[in-house]
Amino acid sequence: MKNQLVLLPKAQKVLNDLGENIKLARLRRKLSTTQISERAGISRATLWQIEKGTPTVAMGAYFQVLFVMGLEKDFLKLGADDELGRKLQDAGLLIKERAPKK
Repeated sequence: MKNQLVLLPKAQKVLNDLGENIKLARLRRKLSTTQISERAGISRATLWQIEKGTPTVAMGAYFQVLFVMGLEKDFLKLGADDELGRKLQDAGLLIKERAPKK
C-alpha cells in the first residue's frame, strides 16, 4: 500500500489555496488543462491534483505548471519573508556573552 501523507488542516488549507490560485491563473489565461499539462510534461490527472491541492504531488510538478504560465518568479517568494527567522536571529545577536573571569 502507498503511504498517505497526512497534513494539519491549516497546511492543507494553504495547499488548497495554492491549487485554486493556479487554477484561476490558468483560467485567466484561457488555457485548457490539456495545454498546460502537455507544456509542463505532466498528465492531466497530475494537473487536476495540483489544482485540488493534493499534498503528494512533487514540488517539481508545481514548479513546471507555474513556469508554463510565466509565474516561476512566484516560486522564489516561498520562504523569502522569514519574519520569525529574522526575529530569532536578532534575539540571538542581542544576547551578549560575558567575558570569562580571569
